[in-house]
Amino acid sequence: MKKILLIILGLLVAGGLVAFMVIKQQSGYTKVLTAKVVREDLSTVVSGTGQIKPKTYVNLGATAMGRVTSLAVKEGDRVKKGQTVATIENVQQVASVAGQQAAISAAKTDIASNVAAEKTAEANLEHAKADLEQKKLDWDRAQALYTAGIMAKQDFDAKKAAYDLDVASLAQAVAGVNQANANTDSARGHMHTQEATLRVNQDNLNRTIAIAPFDGIVTNEPVREGETVVVGIQNAEGSTLMTLADMSIVTAEVKVDETDIVNIQLGQPADVTVDALPGKSFKGHVTLVGDQALLRSTGIATSQSTTGTEEAKDFKVVVTLDSPNDELRPGLSCTAKITTAHKPNVLTLPIQALTMHDPAMDATKGKGGVQAASSSTGAPAKPNPVQGVFIVDNAKGKLRSKFVPVTTGITGATNIEVLSGLSPGQEVVTGPYKTLRDLKGGSLLKRDTVKVVLPSGSSS
Repeated sequence: MKKILLIILGLLVAGGLVAFMVIKQQSGYTKVLTAKVVREDLSTVVSGTGQIKPKTYVNLGATAMGRVTSLAVKEGDRVKKGQTVATIENVQQVASVAGQQAAISAAKTDIASNVAAEKTAEANLEHAKADLEQKKLDWDRAQALYTAGIMAKQDFDAKKAAYDLDVASLAQAVAGVNQANANTDSARGHMHTQEATLRVNQDNLNRTIAIAPFDGIVTNEPVREGETVVVGIQNAEGSTLMTLADMSIVTAEVKVDETDIVNIQLGQPADVTVDALPGKSFKGHVTLVGDQALLRSTGIATSQSTTGTEEAKDFKVVVTLDSPNDELRPGLSCTAKITTAHKPNVLTLPIQALTMHDPAMDATKGKGGVQAASSSTGAPAKPNPVQGVFIVDNAKGKLRSKFVPVTTGITGATNIEVLSGLSPGQEVVTGPYKTLRDLKGGSLLKRDTVKVVLPSGSSS
């Protein structure tokens, strides 16, 4: 028993010595996560959420008051341009059109009668002209005979009276032709009035028939047959029969955070995913970038808001899909990922490796990590941090941190472009965040073997 206790005690002493040596060896080292600087394709992507909308859609409102007598289509149906989609009771309008058509027919009959009267008057005029010509010859002959003393005064006077009578008859025939022409013109004018009234009545009838203005799909039908609809007046909104959408051109209308809107431009490519169609992505491009900020809580434009509360704002962005399909429906929730910048084969590093640090502060640290005083004023030196990373410097078999200022370019999802300061393959410290924040140049490092951070394979 005593021998067993001695063995156990010996093992405990040996374990303690080993632990002591390990702790002593690791004292002064900082455990860090690291990653490599690599070359890869990098894209900057801005995301926005919204809904699918057709580029062209219309709310067919009631243009006449009355009861809905028929609905020729239902929600989801496809319609053609010019197709009748709904009708409202139109007994009065149909009767008005029929009555006016009858009045026009009567007016046409009156015109035909007046045209016939014109022909009769013109024939009477020709007869009067011929008769007057004959009486003129008789009158001229009578004048010659009377001058020669051959014709009696009674016969001479009779010839003159006959000639004067035909002159009057000719004038009467001319007046008759003019009157017949005037009657015809008046009848035609009345018919034009009747035709104008018919167009008004026909328009009133057409207002009771809803016609599809373009090829599309019925996306909403808020009324039923038998319901009474009204026309909008002034500020009172009228009844909506249905909503038609032209799904040949489909858009994704999304909201983008105000901090990202400055990077979005017309024509930029985008990938649109729809919540109802998992696994499918639709290519598109930006066709509209809103100029008016929208309050995130209400969606109201800031110019229309009466409150002065500062809150997050979004901007409307419209992405037109390049190849929509029949599965898309207006109102479906979607997400658009807009590529605002893309560079192939650029030098990148993980975003979390970037930090703000003043290399000069490492040299001003006194014993115990206390910051030394400025030589000129005696006050602590003012920090002047710059953007950079801590690289892992393997010097004399020991890993030490070394701060390197870097300039950066476009930002991807997890990586950022390096414009200067680093080379491919260099190892940089990526965390933990608290350690990276307090890390100083020249610190002894030890890679954390528990958590391994690999460079991102995709930065889009």
